[in-house]
Amino acid sequence: MKFSRDTQKPETFESAANALVDALPWIKEVTGKTVVIKYGGSAMVDSALRREVMTDIVLLKIIGMNPIIVHGGGKAISEAMERFDMPVEWKNGLRVTSDAAMDLVRMVLIGDVNQSLVHDINWHGNLAVGVSGSDGGTLIARQSDPDLGRVGTITKVNTEYLEALIGDDFIPVVGGVAYGEDDGYFNINADLAAGAIAGAIGAHKLIMLTDVDGLYLDFNDKSTLISNLTRDEAQDMIDRSAISTGMLPKLRACVEALDAGVTRAHIINGTVPHSLLLELLTSSGVGTVIHRTAESYVNEMHPIGGFAKKLTVNH
Repeated sequence: MKFSRDTQKPETFESAANALVDALPWIKEVTGKTVVIKYGGSAMVDSALRREVMTDIVLLKIIGMNPIIVHGGGKAISEAMERFDMPVEWKNGLRVTSDAAMDLVRMVLIGDVNQSLVHDINWHGNLAVGVSGSDGGTLIARQSDPDLGRVGTITKVNTEYLEALIGDDFIPVVGGVAYGEDDGYFNINADLAAGAIAGAIGAHKLIMLTDVDGLYLDFNDKSTLISNLTRDEAQDMIDRSAISTGMLPKLRACVEALDAGVTRAHIINGTVPHSLLLELLTSSGVGTVIHRTAESYVNEMHPIGGFAKKLTVNH
């Protein structure tokens, strides 16, 4: 029988208390707000890390945020295609998806990856609902490029189903499959799906959880990590092809969301423990923030007072 808690040094208690107090204004800022979190890369492949990220999302839900998760599943799809002797081909960073491959994408993305994420969230309680982008006509798409096959460009986002789930206090977990204008299905890049959903639903923030620390001027030079930039600076980097091919869909999705009214978009490293909490609930932040306007970029203020995340672009 144990009668007392483990003894710790007073400074340990003080540090923990200070962290909670410091988080209060940020918690107040996000309470009641919808945040779209795109989840993919290595942070999703590692099962232990995936459970940790899902636990952090549950915490955000408990403190009053309304998270929507939009996920990829590229590695799982590639592995399944190899098992079924299907060619794995890419063009401009997008997977070439034949009719047969589209059936496999639906099976893996919705039947396997989606349900694994739902399972990890629901370990904490019945909070998550798995959603295909075709459910409730949430994502409608047309073919992007005949050379890519069943790869789609989103033409419409219907938010009613997602809003109903949020209204019933669930966390929607959305896989990147859309219903086609041609009555078929399309494979949708998860970055672009997240940006489109964030804009359509009027999200407060868009968070890109990836496996790099953020956006770099030169990926090979880690000192060029960009802490903050504006929407126009991001668009300029896209226009000048000043970013890697893998980061291009993420940055395009961020700009699309900002143009639709989202205040800020974040690109952070999901493999860093609790990076989501650090980015949303502390004044330091851990990744790249893209601001919709120059005013918010220059004068972003702490929700209660004092300056918030340090605004620097390492040009």
